[in-house]
Amino acid sequence: MRSFFYIFTALAVIGLAFWAYQENYKTQAALDQTEELQAAIGQARSRLATLKAEWAYLNRPDRLRELADINYDRLGLLPLAPEQFGKTDQIAYPALNSSYVITDPVDVSSSEELQ
Repeated sequence: MRSFFYIFTALAVIGLAFWAYQENYKTQAALDQTEELQAAIGQARSRLATLKAEWAYLNRPDRLRELADINYDRLGLLPLAPEQFGKTDQIAYPALNSSYVITDPVDVSSSEELQ
């Protein structure tokens, strides 16, 4: 009986060592994957910052104005002027439809008053 217990204990220790060995390699693989993802995120953020800077450079007002002047014959673009903007009081809002007007208001009361 004692030898069976020793053999069982030895097999359990071997099994646990094998499990710990596998878990260690899975953990190392997950850490490597995490580092790769962090590096990819860093590169994507760097590229995004570069693209934002390029977008800001290409959308400079003086450059756009020059492009609009060069392509006036083809596009017919004019520069914006303050007279082109209206005021909010000049907007013609549609009249309210009678189906949207509340004619029978509902009295809202708490649940305590209902009892």
